[in-house]
Amino acid sequence: MAEEKVGRVTHFYGRPMVAAVLISAGSIKIGDRLAFRGYTTDFESMVSSLQEEHQSIAEAGPGQHAGIQVPEKARPGDWVYKLSD
Repeated sequence: MAEEKVGRVTHFYGRPMVAAVLISAGSIKIGDRLAFRGYTTDFESMVSSLQEEHQSIAEAGPGQHAGIQVPEKARPGDWVYKLSD
């Protein structure tokens, strides 16, 4: 499975479990599979909800801050990778 580094977690909100990600390369859209990796973080998640400034968006590209709902705690500084077959 190929990985492409797409961004970094800037904030984490415990309710409703959302990671704020600054996209640095590539793009993220609903349906993409992401990996969150850091010193104590290592999980994968399918993008089911994507928002910017509390508004739903279909895709986020470089320079955008995107809110992504996640199943586990992500920490600021964690890297985000887009997974593909």
